[in-house]
Amino acid sequence: MLLLFVKSLLLMFHPFYVSVTEVNHNAKTQSVEISCRMFYDDLEHVLEKQNKVKLDIVKPPNKQLMNQLISQYVRKHLILKADGKLLVPDYIGYEIQEDGAWSYFEIKGISSVQKIEVFDDLLYSEHPEQINMLHVTVNGERKSTKLDNPKANVVFNFK
Repeated sequence: MLLLFVKSLLLMFHPFYVSVTEVNHNAKTQSVEISCRMFYDDLEHVLEKQNKVKLDIVKPPNKQLMNQLISQYVRKHLILKADGKLLVPDYIGYEIQEDGAWSYFEIKGISSVQKIEVFDDLLYSEHPEQINMLHVTVNGERKSTKLDNPKANVVFNFK
C-alpha cells in the first residue's frame, strides 16, 4: 500500500509528455485523414518559443495567426509518405478538448495505400522524454506504435 502511495506521488510530480496521431486512409473519399493531439500547453509553449511571441491557444486574439502557426509546426514535424510519395496535407483546423489541442489535416486523391512512412518528432525539442503514439488505419486494418524521443521514423506496411 505504501509503495502504491509513493508511486502516485511520483506521478504527480513527474509529468508525462505524449502526443497521439491518427492516420486513416478513407478509400470511399480517396483521402488520408490525419488528426494529431498534443497537450495544448506544450504546443503553445513550443509555438511561443519558435516564433518569439506570446500566444493563447485556447482563446486566441488572432485565430488566423494561431491556425497558421499550428499548421506550419505540425507540417514540419509530422511528415508522411504513401507508397514512397511525399504527402502534402491540407490543414483543416484545430480545436481544444479538455487539456488537448487536436489539429486536423487531409490529403485528397489517394485511392489506395500499401505502405505509409511517418516521420514524427512533435515536441521532441521541448521534452527529452516525449513519446509520440501513432495509429494508422488502411482498409480497416489498424496498426499502432510508440516513438520514444529521439526515434522519429516508422514504416507501416499494408498488403
